[in-house]
Amino acid sequence: MFELVQALNDSAEELKRRSPNPISLNAGCELFIAFVTLFPHESDNFAELKKELEQQGRKYAAEAISFRDKIAELALGFIKDDSVILTHSYSRVVLKALLHAHKTKRISVYVTESRPRGLGLKTYEALTAAGIPCTVVLDSAVAYVMDRVDFVLVGSEAVVESGGLINYVGSNQMAIIAKAANKPFYALAESYKFHRLFPLSQYDLPTHNPNILSFSTPTARSAGQDSASTTVASEASEKSSANKGTSSSPPERAMTQEQIAKNPGVDYTRPDLISLVFSDVGILTPEGVSQYLVGMFAG
Repeated sequence: MFELVQALNDSAEELKRRSPNPISLNAGCELFIAFVTLFPHESDNFAELKKELEQQGRKYAAEAISFRDKIAELALGFIKDDSVILTHSYSRVVLKALLHAHKTKRISVYVTESRPRGLGLKTYEALTAAGIPCTVVLDSAVAYVMDRVDFVLVGSEAVVESGGLINYVGSNQMAIIAKAANKPFYALAESYKFHRLFPLSQYDLPTHNPNILSFSTPTARSAGQDSASTTVASEASEKSSANKGTSSSPPERAMTQEQIAKNPGVDYTRPDLISLVFSDVGILTPEGVSQYLVGMFAG
């Protein structure tokens, strides 16, 4: 048994090393190992026990495939005709819920662009292809659009012991704005994303490192080079406009890869900002998630 548990843990570590954001993967692996090894058994020898463990693992994996369908069905009861929904980035479970609702109800969706990876555009393409009216919203325009939506629907990387949510960066500010506007903020999460973590702030997340949002001190030489290159670029732009006889706006600026790398990929949303968590085990309050986690890992 010890050898089996060690093999499962080693395999989980290998999976996490190959993932750029292993939070949800870590939660799933932890639950899978607990599900396989903690169930009661009455085997007389290890050969029978091994067979039972394999059956349990395959059963769990097979059931996990249906989790998103269960969540979509639960969420359907909260989506009314002509609902206007705001969602963030790209989430497979949210997409499943919206496509399921579209079969029987009229809905419209605002989706954030979700920089820097622009995953909101992926959601936009999937929804419009299904015939759902959809508009892309700038991340900085969430407060602007909040008064026009009925509720917010987001996915999750993990739901932690406090009932809080770890999700793609920008979810926290969306929840704060929804709370201020008195709009429900719903999170959709498969139960294998329930994670035994208890972060108290953004800086307690396992993905945080000292390089995130750190200050860089430019040297005088590099500052001078940047100033010179900006001047040259401006003069070239002005010459080009003069030659064409037209006036043009300044060139659009974009963040460098180094600047993007200093930003967080996920953030933490406090439980008091979350209205409900829709999961395959039911519709839970943030406090209910904590109770479920205790029972789940207690065997």
